[in-house]
Amino acid sequence: MGNTSPAVQGKSKPQSIDYTAVSRSAAFKELLRRKKAFILPYSIFFFVFYFTLPIMTSYFEVLNRPAIGVITWAWVFAFAQFIMTWTLCIIYTKRSEEFDRMVEQIKQETGGKQV
Repeated sequence: MGNTSPAVQGKSKPQSIDYTAVSRSAAFKELLRRKKAFILPYSIFFFVFYFTLPIMTSYFEVLNRPAIGVITWAWVFAFAQFIMTWTLCIIYTKRSEEFDRMVEQIKQETGGKQV
């Protein structure tokens, strides 16, 4: 018996990838452009929405007024933050499938190139 498992014996040596060529490719630049166009506005929205609650409750009285019975608008806004977070996670998960397809395409285009 050898000390190498059958699963390891059947695998070939992975190819080296020329990461400089990958980073210069049009497909990779397009991937970065699309990710940036998606992530930047959603991140800005998230931070503005998230920090609005502590700022509004600290400096203004609007969220401290009752919304439903003894529940104030601050509680409603805080609950909305959970919904917003889940929604953004779902949107990102669906959008990341597109990014994953682009990555697979880039890997196929550049996978055969040796360093």
